[in-house]
Amino acid sequence: QVQLVESGGGSVHAGGSLTLSCRVSGFTYLFNDYYMDWYRQSPGRDRELVAEISNLGGTIKYAGFVKGRFTISRDNSKATVSLQMNSLEPEDAAVYYCHGRGTTTLTSGSEFWGKGTLVTVSA
Repeated sequence: QVQLVESGGGSVHAGGSLTLSCRVSGFTYLFNDYYMDWYRQSPGRDRELVAEISNLGGTIKYAGFVKGRFTISRDNSKATVSLQMNSLEPEDAAVYYCHGRGTTTLTSGSEFWGKGTLVTVSA
């Protein structure tokens, strides 16, 4: 059974930092057969992509609102992906979700979601 378990959410003041982590288990194939993403969703808004990292970490993309404040990384030996978030703003408050999607011939079309971790940012 595939499990993506997020941790590291919490409550901070504006300007503070948090590091989110996602530990993956149960993939049929190798962890590095999957691109990994962080998404977020705040009340009344659609879920939106925050950051994406390719299967070997060579390609990274960020949403425009990140503005250099967040860093996504992965450790394929530990099947984890992290999101370091600095200079947090109240607008960053949301539930953050870990997401994996298959990109190889064997894993293409598969995707998995974690249950999310809540980030609260007070002004």
